Amino acid sequence: TPVQIKEFGAVNKIDFSPVPPYNYAVTASSRIHIYGRYSQEPIKTFSRFRDTAFCATYRDDGRLLAAGSEDSIIRLFDSGGKAPLRQFEGHTKPVHLVGFLSDKYRIFSGGDDYSSKLWDIPSAAEITSYSEHTDYVRCGCASKVNADVFITGSYDHTVKLFDARTKGSVMTIEHGHPVESVLLFPSGGLLVSAGGRYVKVWDVLKGGQLLVSLKNHHKTVTCLCLNSSGQRLLSGSLDRHVKIYSTTSYKVVHSFNYATSILSLALSPEDETIVVGMTNGVLNVKHRKPEEKNEKSQKKRQPAYRTYVKGRTYMPKQEDFCVSKPVKRVLRKYDKLLRGFQSSKALDAVLEPPIMLHTPEVTVAVMQELHRRGTLRSALAGRDEKQVNLLLTFVARRVIEPRFTPVLVTVADMITDIYQPVVGQSAIVDKQFLKLQEVIGKEIDYQEELLEVLGMMDTLFATFTKKRDTCLEENKSNGLTEVIETNTNY
Repeated sequence: TPVQIKEFGAVNKIDFSPVPPYNYAVTASSRIHIYGRYSQEPIKTFSRFRDTAFCATYRDDGRLLAAGSEDSIIRLFDSGGKAPLRQFEGHTKPVHLVGFLSDKYRIFSGGDDYSSKLWDIPSAAEITSYSEHTDYVRCGCASKVNADVFITGSYDHTVKLFDARTKGSVMTIEHGHPVESVLLFPSGGLLVSAGGRYVKVWDVLKGGQLLVSLKNHHKTVTCLCLNSSGQRLLSGSLDRHVKIYSTTSYKVVHSFNYATSILSLALSPEDETIVVGMTNGVLNVKHRKPEEKNEKSQKKRQPAYRTYVKGRTYMPKQEDFCVSKPVKRVLRKYDKLLRGFQSSKALDAVLEPPIMLHTPEVTVAVMQELHRRGTLRSALAGRDEKQVNLLLTFVARRVIEPRFTPVLVTVADMITDIYQPVVGQSAIVDKQFLKLQEVIGKEIDYQEELLEVLGMMDTLFATFTKKRDTCLEENKSNGLTEVIETNTNY
């Protein structure tokens, strides 16, 4: 639920202190009120203004506060004191813009006399004055990347980028409407300007190229704000709405509705509090709902031992219906590796001595699966002397087994192709290749002898078959003759 605080006049600026406890300064009428995050009454007030105060802004360390005024004087306050530490006099009309450069020792300002000025804090002297705008200078910001760069926005529809080391503006951007607010991204590469119904994003590094033009409000956009990470851009308008944009897509991701027109807007450094100032002098403070922390549940008392052993000795009766507990299937190491498409590691897993010696069919099955997937060659390649020796030992031992021969012959061919260039470099590998050659040579000799025997047996079987066929034909012919003779007699 938002907190509503009534001020003495329209709230023209809200600024959060960049250091804990993240108090915020509210400029309204002729006073600056400092509020704590959850306080509904000001914890400090600066009231040394003869007329309306404008744009109270904190320095990066939160120790100093600068503000402009209707009487054209800029005042510098210590956040712990009351009286102004310095007064900067040089503008001839009301000063609506005051800010600190990132070096913390200089202040820039802009007024209704169309001028922008740079001031030295220790001496309270004017360093430079720029008179390039042709209308009121009402907004601005300083670069956090370069201590000499600051930006001003004016009712002459332009945004100008100044460098303190030069005598004139470095860049001019034409917004197209009176500029109410400007904002630099933390990187310093993107600039956001608000004026009329438009929020526009410009690329400073490309010479002020327009990237996006957003028209989501129905009336003049008065204020802009970024969250701490730079992922959300907030805009407030006279149409009583605050729009929240994503800085990646520049689409509206959220919207807040308020009672009257919005003049100022600020977000706390931790993105926990959003404060909106309105034309009727009401300050609206919303806090993010705290995340509900899961209460640590008390540790449950473990069941007694008898609970676990209960029913262990029970024997089922004949009429009982037994429900078997599903057995969890545990995958073997090589199966897990195959599921993860780690071919080489899967092959290593099945080349371990216990598997090769006791269940060689598993090793061959994995090789066959890798060959089916087309990854067998890559799994066999890139192995050292010890691993190649292990592979060749297995192949030489099992290649003569008929159930493994088709797969292991393919494996032997691949190993020979892959490791042919290294033959002669290792005596152990050469010895295994010779052993494999000898085993295959012997197997071929056996096969030849078997083929000869098979040929002889085929001849014998063929001879037996012919004799048997002849006997059957003679019996058949005799039987037919007898039947014919019987029929004739009848």
